[in-house]
Amino acid sequence: MVAGSVLTAIAAAPAAAQQSDPIGRGLAAAAIAAARTGATTAASETAAGTAPAEPQAPADSPVLKFFSGTELTGFVDTYYSYNFNTPKTACATVGGVAIFNCLHNFDVAHNSFSLNLAELALEKKPTADSRGGFRIDLDYGATASLVAGFDPGGSTYNNIQQAYVSYLAPAGKGSLQLDFGKFVTPAGFEVIETKDNWNYSRGLLFSLAIPYYHLGMRAAYSPSDKLTVTGFLFNGWNNSVDNNGGKSVGVSVTGKPTGALTLIGNYIGGPEMTGNNNDWRQLFDGIVTCTVSPMLSVALNYDIGKELSAKWQGIAAYAKFQPNSWFAVIPRYEFFDDKDGWATIGQNVQEFTLTAEFKHKDGVLMRIEYRGDMTQDPYFLKSTSEIVKSQNALTVGWVYAFSSKAP
Repeated sequence: MVAGSVLTAIAAAPAAAQQSDPIGRGLAAAAIAAARTGATTAASETAAGTAPAEPQAPADSPVLKFFSGTELTGFVDTYYSYNFNTPKTACATVGGVAIFNCLHNFDVAHNSFSLNLAELALEKKPTADSRGGFRIDLDYGATASLVAGFDPGGSTYNNIQQAYVSYLAPAGKGSLQLDFGKFVTPAGFEVIETKDNWNYSRGLLFSLAIPYYHLGMRAAYSPSDKLTVTGFLFNGWNNSVDNNGGKSVGVSVTGKPTGALTLIGNYIGGPEMTGNNNDWRQLFDGIVTCTVSPMLSVALNYDIGKELSAKWQGIAAYAKFQPNSWFAVIPRYEFFDDKDGWATIGQNVQEFTLTAEFKHKDGVLMRIEYRGDMTQDPYFLKSTSEIVKSQNALTVGWVYAFSSKAP
Protein backbone atom coordinates (compact mmCIF):
# COMPACT_ATOMS: atom_id res chain seq x y z
CA MET A 1 0.00 0.00 0.00
CA VAL A 2 2.89 2.35 0.77
CA ALA A 3 4.45 1.63 -2.61
CA GLY A 4 1.11 2.32 -4.31
CA SER A 5 0.78 5.64 -2.49
CA VAL A 6 4.26 6.69 -3.53
CA LEU A 7 3.62 5.81 -7.17
CA THR A 8 0.28 7.70 -7.07
CA ALA A 9 1.98 10.74 -5.60
CA ILE A 10 4.71 10.71 -8.25
CA ALA A 11 2.19 10.37 -11.05
CA ALA A 12 0.02 13.16 -9.66
CA ALA A 13 2.87 15.62 -8.99
CA PRO A 14 3.06 17.23 -12.47
CA ALA A 15 -0.70 17.80 -12.63
CA ALA A 16 -0.79 19.25 -9.14
CA ALA A 17 2.09 21.59 -9.94
CA GLN A 18 0.29 22.90 -13.00
CA GLN A 19 -2.89 23.58 -11.03
CA SER A 20 -1.64 25.09 -7.75
CA ASP A 21 2.03 26.04 -7.97
CA PRO A 22 2.61 29.37 -9.78
CA ILE A 23 6.25 29.36 -8.72
CA GLY A 24 6.71 25.90 -10.20
CA ARG A 25 5.03 27.03 -13.40
CA GLY A 26 7.37 30.03 -13.54
CA LEU A 27 10.47 27.91 -13.06
CA ALA A 28 9.30 25.46 -15.69
CA ALA A 29 8.66 28.26 -18.15
CA ALA A 30 12.11 29.72 -17.49
CA ALA A 31 13.73 26.33 -18.01
CA ILE A 32 11.92 25.82 -21.32
CA ALA A 33 12.95 29.30 -22.51
CA ALA A 34 16.57 28.66 -21.57
CA ALA A 35 16.56 25.35 -23.39
CA ARG A 36 15.17 26.99 -26.50
CA THR A 37 17.79 29.76 -26.34
CA GLY A 38 20.58 27.18 -25.97
CA ALA A 39 19.29 25.19 -28.92
CA THR A 40 19.13 28.35 -31.06
CA THR A 41 22.68 29.34 -30.07
CA ALA A 42 24.03 25.85 -30.85
CA ALA A 43 22.31 25.92 -34.23
CA SER A 44 23.82 29.35 -35.00
CA GLU A 45 27.31 28.17 -34.05
CA THR A 46 26.96 25.12 -36.25
CA ALA A 47 25.76 27.20 -39.17
CA ALA A 48 28.73 29.56 -38.69
CA GLY A 49 31.13 26.60 -38.80
CA THR A 50 31.88 26.53 -35.07
CA ALA A 51 30.57 23.21 -33.73
CA PRO A 52 30.33 22.69 -29.98
CA ALA A 53 33.31 20.81 -28.50
CA GLU A 54 32.89 17.05 -28.19
CA PRO A 55 33.32 15.58 -24.70
CA GLN A 56 36.67 13.93 -24.08
CA ALA A 57 36.55 10.11 -23.91
CA PRO A 58 37.61 8.79 -20.50
CA ALA A 59 40.93 6.94 -20.30
CA ASP A 60 40.66 3.14 -20.74
CA SER A 61 40.13 1.37 -17.43
CA PRO A 62 42.54 -1.55 -16.77
CA VAL A 63 39.66 -3.46 -15.18
CA LEU A 64 37.44 -3.00 -18.22
CA LYS A 65 40.29 -3.96 -20.56
CA PHE A 66 40.89 -7.15 -18.55
CA PHE A 67 37.27 -8.26 -18.60
CA SER A 68 36.80 -7.34 -22.25
CA GLY A 69 39.24 -10.15 -23.10
CA THR A 70 38.15 -12.54 -20.34
CA GLU A 71 35.06 -14.74 -20.43
CA LEU A 72 33.07 -15.45 -17.26
CA THR A 73 30.94 -18.58 -17.43
CA GLY A 74 29.04 -20.57 -14.86
CA PHE A 75 26.10 -22.78 -14.07
CA VAL A 76 24.00 -24.25 -11.27
CA ASP A 77 23.07 -27.94 -11.62
CA THR A 78 20.41 -29.54 -9.39
CA TYR A 79 18.47 -32.79 -9.60
CA TYR A 80 16.01 -35.20 -8.02
CA SER A 81 16.51 -38.96 -8.45
CA TYR A 82 14.37 -41.91 -7.40
CA ASN A 83 15.87 -45.40 -7.34
CA PHE A 84 13.11 -48.04 -7.65
CA ASN A 85 15.21 -50.47 -5.60
CA THR A 86 14.69 -48.01 -2.70
CA PRO A 87 18.11 -48.75 -1.14
CA LYS A 88 18.42 -48.03 2.58
CA THR A 89 22.22 -48.08 2.70
CA ALA A 90 24.86 -46.69 0.36
CA CYS A 91 26.84 -49.05 -1.83
CA ALA A 92 29.95 -46.86 -1.39
CA THR A 93 31.17 -43.54 0.00
CA VAL A 94 33.64 -41.44 -1.97
CA GLY A 95 35.00 -38.11 -0.79
CA GLY A 96 32.46 -38.09 2.01
CA VAL A 97 29.55 -38.47 -0.45
CA ALA A 98 27.27 -41.51 -0.02
CA ILE A 99 26.41 -43.28 -3.30
CA PHE A 100 22.93 -44.85 -3.33
CA ASN A 101 22.59 -45.14 -7.12
CA CYS A 102 25.30 -47.74 -7.68
CA LEU A 103 27.39 -47.36 -10.86
CA HIS A 104 26.03 -43.83 -11.33
CA ASN A 105 28.40 -40.88 -11.17
CA PHE A 106 27.31 -37.52 -9.67
CA ASP A 107 23.54 -38.31 -9.67
CA VAL A 108 24.09 -40.57 -6.66
CA ALA A 109 21.38 -39.51 -4.20
CA HIS A 110 18.10 -41.44 -3.84
CA ASN A 111 14.74 -39.76 -3.16
CA SER A 112 16.35 -36.41 -2.41
CA PHE A 113 16.56 -33.01 -4.06
CA SER A 114 20.28 -32.44 -4.46
CA LEU A 115 22.82 -29.85 -5.55
CA ASN A 116 24.95 -31.58 -8.13
CA LEU A 117 27.43 -28.80 -8.92
CA ALA A 118 27.75 -25.02 -8.98
CA GLU A 119 30.60 -23.63 -11.07
CA LEU A 120 32.20 -20.30 -11.94
CA ALA A 121 34.96 -20.18 -14.55
CA LEU A 122 37.21 -17.39 -15.83
CA GLU A 123 39.14 -17.82 -19.06
CA LYS A 124 41.37 -15.59 -21.16
CA LYS A 125 42.25 -17.39 -24.36
CA PRO A 126 45.73 -16.51 -25.68
CA THR A 127 45.80 -14.81 -29.07
CA ALA A 128 48.43 -13.54 -31.50
CA ASP A 129 47.92 -10.03 -30.05
CA SER A 130 48.00 -11.16 -26.42
CA ARG A 131 49.87 -14.47 -26.13
CA GLY A 132 49.38 -15.05 -22.40
CA GLY A 133 46.21 -16.61 -21.01
CA PHE A 134 44.71 -18.61 -18.19
CA ARG A 135 41.68 -20.58 -17.06
CA ILE A 136 40.30 -21.35 -13.61
CA ASP A 137 37.14 -23.33 -12.81
CA LEU A 138 35.85 -23.05 -9.24
CA ASP A 139 33.40 -25.79 -8.22
CA TYR A 140 31.14 -26.41 -5.26
CA GLY A 141 28.86 -29.36 -4.57
CA ALA A 142 28.85 -33.13 -4.16
CA THR A 143 30.34 -33.59 -7.63
CA ALA A 144 33.45 -31.62 -6.66
CA SER A 145 34.02 -34.02 -3.76
CA LEU A 146 33.42 -37.10 -5.92
CA VAL A 147 35.83 -35.93 -8.62
CA ALA A 148 38.62 -35.37 -6.09
CA GLY A 149 37.70 -38.35 -3.91
CA PHE A 150 40.78 -40.44 -4.81
CA ASP A 151 43.37 -37.66 -5.07
CA PRO A 152 46.53 -38.38 -3.02
CA GLY A 153 46.58 -34.68 -2.15
CA GLY A 154 43.37 -35.01 -0.16
CA SER A 155 40.67 -32.32 -0.24
CA THR A 156 43.06 -29.40 -0.86
CA TYR A 157 42.08 -29.12 -4.53
CA ASN A 158 38.42 -30.17 -4.22
CA ASN A 159 37.04 -26.84 -5.40
CA ILE A 160 39.49 -26.25 -8.25
CA GLN A 161 38.46 -28.38 -11.21
CA GLN A 162 40.89 -26.63 -13.55
CA ALA A 163 43.57 -23.98 -13.11
CA TYR A 164 46.24 -23.48 -15.74
CA VAL A 165 48.40 -20.87 -17.42
CA SER A 166 48.49 -20.70 -21.23
CA TYR A 167 50.95 -19.36 -23.80
CA LEU A 168 50.38 -19.19 -27.55
CA ALA A 169 53.77 -19.74 -29.16
CA PRO A 170 54.60 -18.58 -32.71
CA ALA A 171 54.23 -21.59 -35.02
CA GLY A 172 54.19 -20.38 -38.60
CA LYS A 173 50.82 -20.85 -40.26
CA GLY A 174 49.56 -23.16 -37.48
CA SER A 175 49.05 -22.56 -33.77
CA LEU A 176 50.87 -24.02 -30.76
CA GLN A 177 49.32 -23.54 -27.34
CA LEU A 178 51.14 -24.54 -24.15
CA ASP A 179 49.20 -25.09 -20.91
CA PHE A 180 50.68 -25.60 -17.44
CA GLY A 181 48.57 -26.62 -14.43
CA LYS A 182 45.49 -28.71 -13.71
CA PHE A 183 43.16 -29.60 -16.59
CA VAL A 184 40.45 -32.16 -17.38
CA THR A 185 41.35 -35.37 -19.21
CA PRO A 186 41.12 -35.58 -22.99
CA ALA A 187 39.62 -39.09 -22.75
CA GLY A 188 35.93 -39.82 -23.09
CA PHE A 189 32.90 -38.46 -24.92
CA GLU A 190 31.33 -37.18 -21.70
CA VAL A 191 32.61 -34.44 -19.39
CA ILE A 192 32.08 -33.28 -15.80
CA GLU A 193 29.66 -30.47 -16.70
CA THR A 194 26.11 -31.76 -17.22
CA LYS A 195 25.21 -28.97 -19.64
CA ASP A 196 27.89 -30.11 -22.11
CA ASN A 197 26.70 -33.74 -22.23
CA TRP A 198 23.80 -35.29 -24.11
CA ASN A 199 22.38 -37.19 -21.12
CA TYR A 200 21.95 -36.08 -17.52
CA SER A 201 23.73 -39.01 -15.85
CA ARG A 202 27.31 -40.02 -16.67
CA GLY A 203 27.77 -43.38 -18.29
CA LEU A 204 29.78 -46.44 -17.30
CA LEU A 205 32.82 -45.49 -19.39
CA PHE A 206 33.04 -42.04 -17.82
CA SER A 207 32.60 -43.49 -14.33
CA LEU A 208 34.79 -46.61 -14.56
CA ALA A 209 37.14 -46.61 -17.56
CA ILE A 210 38.87 -43.21 -17.68
CA PRO A 211 40.37 -40.54 -15.37
CA TYR A 212 38.79 -37.17 -14.54
CA TYR A 213 41.77 -34.81 -14.62
CA HIS A 214 45.56 -34.38 -14.68
CA LEU A 215 48.13 -31.95 -13.31
CA GLY A 216 51.11 -31.19 -15.51
CA MET A 217 51.62 -29.69 -18.95
CA ARG A 218 50.26 -30.09 -22.47
CA ALA A 219 51.12 -28.75 -25.89
CA ALA A 220 48.46 -28.55 -28.61
CA TYR A 221 49.54 -27.97 -32.22
CA SER A 222 46.98 -27.24 -34.95
CA PRO A 223 48.46 -27.05 -38.47
CA SER A 224 44.92 -26.36 -39.74
CA ASP A 225 41.35 -26.21 -38.50
CA LYS A 226 40.94 -29.89 -39.48
CA LEU A 227 43.70 -31.37 -37.30
CA THR A 228 44.98 -30.91 -33.73
CA VAL A 229 47.72 -32.99 -32.08
CA THR A 230 48.26 -32.64 -28.32
CA GLY A 231 51.04 -34.07 -26.17
CA PHE A 232 50.80 -34.45 -22.38
CA LEU A 233 53.19 -34.90 -19.45
CA PHE A 234 51.56 -35.09 -16.01
CA ASN A 235 51.54 -36.68 -12.55
CA GLY A 236 48.98 -39.36 -13.42
CA TRP A 237 45.28 -40.21 -13.09
CA ASN A 238 43.46 -37.79 -10.77
CA ASN A 239 46.71 -36.83 -9.05
CA SER A 240 47.11 -33.22 -8.00
CA VAL A 241 49.98 -34.59 -5.90
CA ASP A 242 51.92 -37.49 -7.39
CA ASN A 243 51.78 -40.82 -5.58
CA ASN A 244 55.09 -42.10 -7.00
CA GLY A 245 58.27 -40.84 -8.64
CA GLY A 246 57.18 -41.54 -12.20
CA LYS A 247 55.28 -39.39 -14.67
CA SER A 248 52.56 -40.29 -17.14
CA VAL A 249 52.34 -39.29 -20.79
CA GLY A 250 49.51 -38.86 -23.25
CA VAL A 251 48.78 -38.14 -26.89
CA SER A 252 45.51 -36.87 -28.34
CA VAL A 253 44.73 -36.53 -32.06
CA THR A 254 41.57 -34.78 -33.23
CA GLY A 255 40.60 -34.83 -36.89
CA LYS A 256 37.69 -33.08 -38.58
CA PRO A 257 37.63 -34.32 -42.18
CA THR A 258 34.24 -32.62 -42.70
CA GLY A 259 32.10 -30.22 -40.75
CA ALA A 260 29.79 -33.08 -39.78
CA LEU A 261 32.40 -35.67 -38.68
CA THR A 262 34.90 -35.60 -35.80
CA LEU A 263 37.39 -38.37 -35.01
CA ILE A 264 39.40 -38.41 -31.75
CA GLY A 265 42.04 -40.86 -30.56
CA ASN A 266 43.59 -40.65 -27.07
CA TYR A 267 46.40 -42.61 -25.44
CA ILE A 268 47.38 -42.31 -21.76
CA GLY A 269 50.13 -44.36 -20.14
CA GLY A 270 52.30 -44.28 -17.04
CA PRO A 271 52.87 -45.70 -13.54
CA GLU A 272 49.79 -45.07 -11.38
CA MET A 273 50.18 -47.34 -8.34
CA THR A 274 51.42 -45.82 -5.09
CA GLY A 275 55.19 -46.12 -4.73
CA ASN A 276 55.50 -48.12 -7.96
CA ASN A 277 57.36 -46.47 -10.87
CA ASN A 278 57.63 -49.56 -13.06
CA ASP A 279 54.19 -51.06 -13.80
CA TRP A 280 52.25 -48.91 -16.24
CA ARG A 281 48.54 -48.37 -16.57
CA GLN A 282 47.61 -47.86 -20.22
CA LEU A 283 44.42 -46.61 -21.85
CA PHE A 284 43.29 -46.14 -25.43
CA ASP A 285 40.17 -44.06 -25.96
CA GLY A 286 38.43 -43.55 -29.33
CA ILE A 287 35.53 -41.20 -30.08
CA VAL A 288 33.49 -40.68 -33.25
CA THR A 289 30.75 -38.04 -33.56
CA CYS A 290 28.69 -37.38 -36.65
CA THR A 291 25.92 -34.94 -37.50
CA VAL A 292 23.78 -37.04 -39.82
CA SER A 293 21.20 -34.31 -40.39
CA PRO A 294 20.01 -31.12 -38.65
CA MET A 295 17.72 -33.35 -36.55
CA LEU A 296 20.01 -36.33 -35.87
CA SER A 297 23.49 -36.68 -34.36
CA VAL A 298 25.22 -39.90 -33.31
CA ALA A 299 28.33 -40.70 -31.26
CA LEU A 300 30.41 -43.77 -30.42
CA ASN A 301 33.01 -44.13 -27.65
CA TYR A 302 35.32 -47.12 -27.15
CA ASP A 303 37.81 -47.66 -24.31
CA ILE A 304 40.34 -50.40 -23.64
CA GLY A 305 42.79 -50.41 -20.73
CA LYS A 306 45.35 -52.59 -18.97
CA GLU A 307 47.23 -52.58 -15.65
CA LEU A 308 49.26 -55.59 -14.51
CA SER A 309 47.07 -58.61 -15.33
CA ALA A 310 43.78 -56.68 -15.29
CA LYS A 311 42.13 -55.60 -18.53
CA TRP A 312 38.93 -53.66 -19.11
CA GLN A 313 37.07 -52.43 -22.15
CA GLY A 314 33.74 -50.88 -22.99
CA ILE A 315 31.65 -49.25 -25.67
CA ALA A 316 29.01 -46.51 -25.53
CA ALA A 317 26.58 -45.55 -28.32
CA TYR A 318 24.54 -42.34 -28.40
CA ALA A 319 21.87 -40.83 -30.65
CA LYS A 320 20.35 -37.37 -30.37
CA PHE A 321 17.03 -36.68 -32.09
CA GLN A 322 16.36 -32.93 -32.08
CA PRO A 323 13.27 -31.88 -34.07
CA ASN A 324 13.54 -28.25 -32.92
CA SER A 325 15.73 -25.89 -30.88
CA TRP A 326 14.08 -26.57 -27.52
CA PHE A 327 13.41 -30.33 -27.43
CA ALA A 328 15.52 -33.46 -27.92
CA VAL A 329 15.37 -37.19 -27.18
CA ILE A 330 18.68 -38.97 -26.44
CA PRO A 331 19.04 -42.74 -25.99
CA ARG A 332 22.36 -44.22 -24.77
CA TYR A 333 23.52 -47.83 -24.52
CA GLU A 334 26.75 -49.05 -22.87
CA PHE A 335 28.51 -52.34 -22.33
CA PHE A 336 31.50 -52.56 -19.95
CA ASP A 337 33.65 -55.69 -19.73
CA ASP A 338 35.38 -55.84 -16.34
CA LYS A 339 35.85 -59.58 -15.88
CA ASP A 340 39.24 -59.02 -14.20
CA GLY A 341 37.67 -56.82 -11.53
CA TRP A 342 39.62 -53.63 -12.22
CA ALA A 343 36.69 -51.29 -11.47
CA THR A 344 33.88 -53.56 -10.20
CA ILE A 345 33.64 -57.03 -8.64
CA GLY A 346 34.68 -58.72 -11.88
CA GLN A 347 31.79 -59.02 -14.35
CA ASN A 348 30.07 -57.55 -17.41
CA VAL A 349 27.88 -54.48 -16.86
CA GLN A 350 25.28 -52.86 -19.13
CA GLU A 351 23.12 -49.79 -18.96
CA PHE A 352 20.42 -48.15 -21.07
CA THR A 353 19.39 -44.53 -20.68
CA LEU A 354 16.59 -42.54 -22.30
CA THR A 355 16.67 -38.77 -21.83
CA ALA A 356 14.15 -36.09 -22.78
CA GLU A 357 15.69 -32.62 -22.93
CA PHE A 358 13.87 -29.28 -22.74
CA LYS A 359 16.01 -26.19 -23.37
CA HIS A 360 15.02 -22.55 -23.02
CA LYS A 361 16.78 -19.82 -24.98
CA ASP A 362 17.60 -17.95 -21.75
CA GLY A 363 19.89 -20.67 -20.43
CA VAL A 364 17.50 -22.92 -18.49
CA LEU A 365 17.77 -26.65 -19.21
CA MET A 366 15.61 -29.51 -17.89
CA ARG A 367 16.25 -33.21 -18.50
CA ILE A 368 13.95 -36.09 -17.57
CA GLU A 369 15.80 -39.39 -17.62
CA TYR A 370 15.10 -43.07 -17.15
CA ARG A 371 18.11 -45.35 -16.65
CA GLY A 372 18.37 -49.10 -16.18
CA ASP A 373 21.60 -50.80 -15.05
CA MET A 374 22.14 -54.56 -15.37
CA THR A 375 24.97 -56.78 -14.11
CA GLN A 376 26.01 -60.36 -14.75
CA ASP A 377 25.96 -61.22 -11.04
CA PRO A 378 23.94 -59.70 -8.15
CA TYR A 379 25.38 -56.27 -7.39
CA PHE A 380 22.65 -53.71 -6.54
CA LEU A 381 21.10 -53.19 -3.11
CA LYS A 382 17.35 -53.34 -2.46
CA SER A 383 15.40 -52.03 0.51
CA THR A 384 15.15 -55.55 1.92
CA SER A 385 18.97 -55.79 2.03
CA GLU A 386 18.69 -58.16 -0.92
CA ILE A 387 21.35 -57.94 -3.65
CA VAL A 388 19.94 -58.06 -7.18
CA LYS A 389 21.14 -57.90 -10.80
CA SER A 390 19.29 -54.77 -11.91
CA GLN A 391 18.61 -51.20 -10.90
CA ASN A 392 16.18 -48.66 -12.38
CA ALA A 393 16.15 -44.95 -11.63
CA LEU A 394 14.18 -41.89 -12.71
CA THR A 395 15.97 -38.54 -12.56
CA VAL A 396 14.88 -34.97 -13.25
CA GLY A 397 17.67 -32.41 -13.58
CA TRP A 398 17.51 -28.62 -13.76
CA VAL A 399 20.47 -26.57 -14.98
CA TYR A 400 20.96 -22.84 -15.53
CA ALA A 401 24.08 -21.75 -17.43
CA PHE A 402 25.39 -18.34 -18.46
CA SER A 403 28.31 -16.69 -20.27
CA SER A 404 29.50 -13.10 -20.36
CA LYS A 405 30.26 -13.58 -24.08
CA ALA A 406 26.77 -14.83 -24.93
CA PRO A 407 25.13 -12.90 -27.80
